[in-house]
Amino acid sequence: MAAPPRYPDRFSRRDRGRDRLPRAKPLTGRVIAVTGAGRGIGRAVAVRLAAAGADVAIGDLDAELAVETAGAIAARPGGRLLGLSLDVTDTHSFGDFLRTVETRLGPIDVLINNAGIMWVGPFEEEPEDAALRQFDVNLHGVQRGMRLVIPGMRKRGHGHVVNIASAASKVAPAGEATYAATKHAVHGYSTAVRAELRGTGVHVSLVMPGVVDTDLAVGTVTGPTRRLTTEQVADAVLDVVLRPRFEVFVPRQVAVLTRLAAVLPGRARDALHHLLVPDQLAALPDRSVRAAYEERTRTARLPEG
Repeated sequence: MAAPPRYPDRFSRRDRGRDRLPRAKPLTGRVIAVTGAGRGIGRAVAVRLAAAGADVAIGDLDAELAVETAGAIAARPGGRLLGLSLDVTDTHSFGDFLRTVETRLGPIDVLINNAGIMWVGPFEEEPEDAALRQFDVNLHGVQRGMRLVIPGMRKRGHGHVVNIASAASKVAPAGEATYAATKHAVHGYSTAVRAELRGTGVHVSLVMPGVVDTDLAVGTVTGPTRRLTTEQVADAVLDVVLRPRFEVFVPRQVAVLTRLAAVLPGRARDALHHLLVPDQLAALPDRSVRAAYEERTRTARLPEG
């Protein structure tokens, strides 16, 4: 069977000439739920998936923003949009979100665990509540979603969970100790669950971007790679939904770094890390640039993706 086209909404001139009838979009009829989708990466992912024909549920702790985002995306041609309140740190809230999606749109084909937050600074200065909050959103939120949605997928014999992790799943920049720990944990958890699901028809994928231009990354640096746009990450998510596979790095060069580091001896690995992995402590002498974001994610409890 031929692999689906990398850009499924683009057709050659020959194809257009041969068939003037409108083509079905590649995700038409599929129900996809996205967490932390009121803004940032989650919003861009919802836009891409809806444009590809999916029925998309936008979950966000800011319920008004979720509804507003769904309305804005629904103004474009594509699948049905639904904006709902979702607190990924609360099992009852997550369960209500998934049940509402299935009642109004149908059985969930894909869950995209996107909600995430980050604190940047010296590890010994990190407030305990900020560290705990990162684990609750970044790791426990992912675990919670998988535990709730996968049993139904397994009964139906098909389904897909896409966890938006980070390049920090494989490398650990100075200044992001707890954030990197949560993303390493997401990688390990996803690997183990994937092994348990082998042969069930349910897929697990990890999308691991570098630094993305969102509020989460304000004041941070990218190292030798360019800062990504949310649309670039959304393109990678669309591609992995169409062609499920386990690990997807954005940009792809990050995969080369992690594989090389895995086989190098200690000193060479340290040198490579120093050369290519950004030092966020050195890049952020004035932490006040992140104060508004970090205060919001600690007190207003708004997961950002």
